[in-house]
Amino acid sequence: MVDELSKAFSALADPTRRDIVARLAVGDATVSELAEPYDVSLQAVSKHLKVLEDAGLVTRSKDAQRRPVHLEANVFDLMTKWIERYRREAEERYQRLDAVLADLHDEQPGTRAPKSPKKGHES
Repeated sequence: MVDELSKAFSALADPTRRDIVARLAVGDATVSELAEPYDVSLQAVSKHLKVLEDAGLVTRSKDAQRRPVHLEANVFDLMTKWIERYRREAEERYQRLDAVLADLHDEQPGTRAPKSPKKGHES
């Protein structure tokens, strides 16, 4: 079974679906409203929405005759937490690499650390 995060990233791999999500970020919309800027059928937009819905990124509700599509932020929170975790890990690796490079630079005879620009002076 594919996990929730994989389904969400897979659904967002398509540029049309990413655009639909971006448009829904400003508010709910109907399929007709979402289809307006595209040169595709309502059925094609409905298929994109079905993929987004299966990934848990959007939900559809019934409001009288309208069927607005709503963006589900909780899945994006999960994606953001996953991305942030790996961003922090990468940052820590870069900091360790910076420390190793600084140590190597300090060990070389006849080298000096680069001077930092003084406050108020531009390099």
